[in-house]
Amino acid sequence: METLLFLGVLFFPILMISFLISFSVLPIWIKRAHTEGLTSKDMHKKDGQKVAEGGGIPVLMGFTIGVFLYIALKTFLFKESTHLPEIFALMGVLLFASLVGVVDDLLGWKRGLSRRTRIILLIFSAVPLMVLNVGSSTIFGIDIGLLYPLLVIPIGIVGATTTFNFVAGYNGLETSQGIIILTSLAVVTFITGNPWLSVLSMCMVMAMIALYPFNKYPAKVFPGDILTYAVGAMIAGIAILGNIEMIAMFFFIPYIIEAILKLRGRLDKESFAKLNRDGTLKAPYKKIYGLEHLAIKIIGKIKPSGKVYEWEVPLLINIFQIIIIALGFVIFF
Repeated sequence: METLLFLGVLFFPILMISFLISFSVLPIWIKRAHTEGLTSKDMHKKDGQKVAEGGGIPVLMGFTIGVFLYIALKTFLFKESTHLPEIFALMGVLLFASLVGVVDDLLGWKRGLSRRTRIILLIFSAVPLMVLNVGSSTIFGIDIGLLYPLLVIPIGIVGATTTFNFVAGYNGLETSQGIIILTSLAVVTFITGNPWLSVLSMCMVMAMIALYPFNKYPAKVFPGDILTYAVGAMIAGIAILGNIEMIAMFFFIPYIIEAILKLRGRLDKESFAKLNRDGTLKAPYKKIYGLEHLAIKIIGKIKPSGKVYEWEVPLLINIFQIIIIALGFVIFF
């Protein structure tokens, strides 16, 4: 009954609340960020213009209010409390991960938290899911028992959170990637009988859709680590709660490749490109240390002019991500 009613009446109003809250707060946030000096340089612009930081804050506001509306409807309209502990646990994971992102943003991307400190803090963000012992402890037919909540869950949260932050640095890239992956997970969780996870996923998607016009090229606001950490944690949390770890890992193949390429550069190579005098981009290194560098090289070779513009890099990476997701649906379903 709940599923049919949400599809017919309540699902879209909940999503629109998430969208409208985020969309209405973002212009106010951008203006205030410039007033308070909460800005950073756009690395791929000739004039080095300053762009507002912390765009993830209005997104998380929209997401949180949308989820609270969903909980209120479950409680007062449907008179039920199913999955409420899991919902609050997932929100706890997201909010703690975003808090780590806030600290990273305030310290600046050059300094930021040390890798060890970041990992330790993100392990704590996994605690809400660990203490509930959510998910299935059976992997490849083997029940690993307590190793699942004590080892697999924190590794999944930390891994997805930090890795999702790797593919970044280009206008609209992080936001569009989050929209694509979470939308695909919403479809998967609905198919596998977990529509409540679909609602949570789409609340975040709609809040990020509100952000995208402000974050796409030329960006007026950056999402910041506050959003990329939250989205990475949410991807892992949904995979765990929905018992869809395998297909979620398949969807995450671009990020696994990115992590391997970053490790090739000992995590010291940046994703940013070199800026030409005409405002076009070129690969910063002879070797490839990220999907961004690979995208620049591919675009430069397939275009007759050889010129690469910033907006083309997220586009190519997004196409690759969509192909991986399409393959995932073919293989797993």
